[in-house]
Amino acid sequence: MAWTKHEYENIPGTYVFDGKTSHAAYPLNKLLFSFNHEANRQEFKKDPAAYADKFGLSAEQKEALVNFEFLKMLQMGANIYFLAKLAVPRGFSVQDAGAAFQGITTAEFQAKLDAKAEGLEEKLIKAGYWNG
Repeated sequence: MAWTKHEYENIPGTYVFDGKTSHAAYPLNKLLFSFNHEANRQEFKKDPAAYADKFGLSAEQKEALVNFEFLKMLQMGANIYFLAKLAVPRGFSVQDAGAAFQGITTAEFQAKLDAKAEGLEEKLIKAGYWNG
């Protein structure tokens, strides 16, 4: 299949999820979506590599999956919402996952969130959006 190159593919710091990445990551996303069912989560827990083989993942996808390399999976086209189905049941918080997606520690991610929150309440009040 031939894909058209788009300008948005070169935006620094972004991982484009479009038809091309979606197509390549279909087996990975299908596996991640399967975690909607408890039985599948338990089967994966017993033998992640064997579970990955059932979905026809590439070697690179399988390696990222069994090593819980969230950023790598995101870069390969994993749907961020489906990745949560892998992360949360294994004890990763949303902040842990956010840090992994950015390639930083959870403490660094939390510090970034705190820095962004500074003055937010005042900005919301000034803009007329605060009701809390």
